Amino acid sequence: MSGTVVQAAPTGVEPPATDRRRRTAAVLALARFEARELVRQIPVLVFFLLYVGYTCWTLWSGREGMDAFPALQDADRETQARPLLVGIALFVCVNRAVLRSRRRGTDRHFDVLVMEPWRRTVAHVLSAVPFAVATALVVLFDFVCTALKPGAIGHGSPAELAVGPLTVLLGAVAGALLARLFPSGFAAPLLIVGALVLASLASTQVADEHWAQWLWPVVAEGGSDPFPSELVGRPAAWHALYLAGLVVVLACTAVLLSGGRTRAVRAVAVLALVATGAGIAGQSPGDPASLAAARTEVSVSPEKTQSCLTHGGSKYCAFPEWSDRTADWAAVVDRVQTLAGGAAGGRELTVRQRLEARYGLTDDSALDPSRTPGQVTVGTRWGGNRVPEFAVAVAAVLVAGDEKSAETVCDARMVMVAWLALGGEQDPLTTFRHVRLDDSISGSAVILAPTGALSMTAQQTAVVRELFEQPRYGVTAKVKAHWAELTAPGTTTRRAAELLDVKTPTDEPATEEEKCGE
Repeated sequence: MSGTVVQAAPTGVEPPATDRRRRTAAVLALARFEARELVRQIPVLVFFLLYVGYTCWTLWSGREGMDAFPALQDADRETQARPLLVGIALFVCVNRAVLRSRRRGTDRHFDVLVMEPWRRTVAHVLSAVPFAVATALVVLFDFVCTALKPGAIGHGSPAELAVGPLTVLLGAVAGALLARLFPSGFAAPLLIVGALVLASLASTQVADEHWAQWLWPVVAEGGSDPFPSELVGRPAAWHALYLAGLVVVLACTAVLLSGGRTRAVRAVAVLALVATGAGIAGQSPGDPASLAAARTEVSVSPEKTQSCLTHGGSKYCAFPEWSDRTADWAAVVDRVQTLAGGAAGGRELTVRQRLEARYGLTDDSALDPSRTPGQVTVGTRWGGNRVPEFAVAVAAVLVAGDEKSAETVCDARMVMVAWLALGGEQDPLTTFRHVRLDDSISGSAVILAPTGALSMTAQQTAVVRELFEQPRYGVTAKVKAHWAELTAPGTTTRRAAELLDVKTPTDEPATEEEKCGE
């Protein structure tokens, strides 16, 4: 009889899958511990609280003026710079956390632990994930609150919104990698100083190099009025891919330097390196010819891309994303025309939105005044001082006929322009101060308008100030009664003061307007 030998399974030996799960659980436990330690670090706590507090303050205080009418294609970029502070704090503190055992002389004790050094590096990298998630929530909260404002227009980009959280991760991963490359506590501060110096030099040496600008984590392009969403032309998706790939490449490099030369780590490193290269290749070329052509068309022939609506007899032409704002423009036009006399009170105007987009997002070029009779320019930015400046443009066209002719107005007609533009305001004197370049209500000054500026003499300023201090209905009646003479070329400011029954200016020569009309 042959015997059957039954071999019992050895006890105390776990299947490989169970062992991997336990090791993963240990890494996650260490990551949670390091995340709690990071919260207790003063730089991380202070900078993150400053970031959250400043974001909330801007949302609260930005409910008036131009911030009350945001363009979402600009608002998404405005979420990118502030998380840099959190990223820098994590760079320093994660670097210190990785070097903690070296500073305290406990490195030799890690040799008897089951967890390998490269797994501890993974835990340090993962400890920054909660901060990236928190940053993403703040970014999302900021953008949603902005998008919910009644005057918001346009469309945001998810790729632009991803830059802030990716920057936070990049700072933490770079701190862990630096600790593995240079195990010294002085390396992180020196690298920050070097990066600041390099950024300063790069801003002057490669300011015009598109590819070099986009190698930085945050590329803040601004200065111009808002562009239509399709004309922004930023390689945001490629840049987000570049940052995400760079984060993984640096993390894998830190793990490899710590001894984690597994197939999985190497494969992920290769894929991340390919993604980073693809992102660099995609974001490096400049603006394509099609984008330049579209921007030129919008700048030179805006009527080809606009739709027009009629309000109260006047036509309002806007880019598609701004079509809902025509009612706001019409309210300003109605208020100005209510104060005008003669045919100007019922004149049909064409309000056309205009934009100078040929020179990119960083150029704030002034718009040339239109020579078309009855056409009034309005920009893509609204709210705050842009509202009375648009009212100045409407009044100038009603008085002078077109924007180009209004540039040379320097007699009593300038008094009429200021009165029509601001006489209907609740606080005309304060608004008068805001549309003047020097923020004063006395002396000569430059009056701002969408297509440039108009000049106002000290005499005209004095008369306008007197008009604003009188009852509106009385001044309006006199303006309408003497409209023809008040808007006739050559009528002096002194004569306008007599017709409107205000104090005649005596601080300037009576022939001041005659000199500017020569």
